[in-house]
This record gives sequence, structure tokens and C-alpha cells, in this order.
Amino acid sequence: MKIAIIVPMAEEAEFYRNHFHAEKKEMFGSTEFEHFSVNGNDVYLGLSGIGKVQAAMNLSSLLTSVDIDVIFMTGSAGALKEDVHKEDLVLPNAFAYYDAHNTAAGDYVEGQIPQQPAQFVLDSPERTTFADYLKKQHVAFREGLVVTGDSFIASSKQKEAIKKNFPDALCVEMEGAAFAQVAHAFNKPLVAMRAISDNGDGSANEDFDTFVKKVGAKAAKLISDYVEKMN
Repeated sequence: MKIAIIVPMAEEAEFYRNHFHAEKKEMFGSTEFEHFSVNGNDVYLGLSGIGKVQAAMNLSSLLTSVDIDVIFMTGSAGALKEDVHKEDLVLPNAFAYYDAHNTAAGDYVEGQIPQQPAQFVLDSPERTTFADYLKKQHVAFREGLVVTGDSFIASSKQKEAIKKNFPDALCVEMEGAAFAQVAHAFNKPLVAMRAISDNGDGSANEDFDTFVKKVGAKAAKLISDYVEKMN
């Protein structure tokens, strides 16, 4: 099986190297991926970079070169709901773009790109199996909608504007919907996990640096342990 693990930041990728030891490095497009052999599986670890274009470009570069079987995306996010807290794990079951406003262009809803689904739903067997694994490990997590845009949300004004359009969204981040759109186009299963690093408000800037490494390590351990058991 060929497995891709994509993270936005080098700080997050570092934790995977504590579990896996690279056999070689390969360039796909403009992105370097580390290639591991884990339990007979080929694992490709790469940085997406930050933001929607970087995420889409770098995942597409890999998928056009390697017939990946499943994509794991991890990283951090800012909470949108009062009952979603720092260090909580979120397993998205759908993504949308909070900065896509195309309702005036036709029969579209908030968050929808023209000629694309209203939301990118994650409902693959691979995601279900991973969710079952977390439950068996007694790992608490939330499931629901996650929204994506090209801004780091660090004010209550920004946060409230997003919540107005997406009252059900659990958290906000900068790459997930782009990953989901690419996975949809390539017909590849995406398993996404976000760990909450901040509250997406005025305290986000000071919280982010403190928590991103901590939550990144938590996500990396869960994914790494799971991959090591995959057949």
C-alpha cells in the first residue's frame, strides 16, 4: 500500500521522523517527500506549505506521480465552537471554504466553488476504519464540518463572521478544503485530523506557537501508530 502523510509545517513533520526513518528523499513538483518503508507499506511524508494553493499544488504533484492509496492530513486548527477546546482532536467529515462567496453567481451556497460540490464530504471506508481505531484506543475526538481559508483567524470579528455563515463548523484552518478538493478530483480517500491549537480569537497569535508543537506531536503519534499497524 502507498500512503501519503501531508502536514503544513516543518515543525509538524519533525514528529513523524521520531517514528519513521527515511530511506530516501524524492522531489515531486517543487516539494520534497521523504520515503519510508513501514510494515511493508510505502509511506511518503511531505510538507504542503501553508494555504490553499500550496496545499493543492503539492498534493497534486505527488498524486500525478505516485498511485497513492490513502492520504493522511494532519495539522492544527482554531476552534470555532465554545465546546471545542485547545488540544482537542477533530476528525472532519466535511470541508468547505469559508472565503468562497459565490451565491450571486448561480445556484450556489456559501463555501461552494462554482462547479464543485457544496462541501467536500469525507466518507471513505479508510476514514471509517481510522475512526474505529481511535475509538478502540479510547481517543476522544470530534467529528463535523471544518472550514478553510487563506487567513490566520486571530480576532473575534473574523471568527464571528465565519460562524455566521457556518454555524455548524467546529474549527477553522488553512489547507483542508484544498486537500479535499484535490482528493475528490483524483478519487483518492482522504483521512484528515486537526488538533486544536488556539481559539481563533484575539489570543490566537500568542497561543499558536505554544500549542502547535504540542498538538502536532499528539497527532503524529496517533497517525504513526496506526500506519505501523496497517497491512
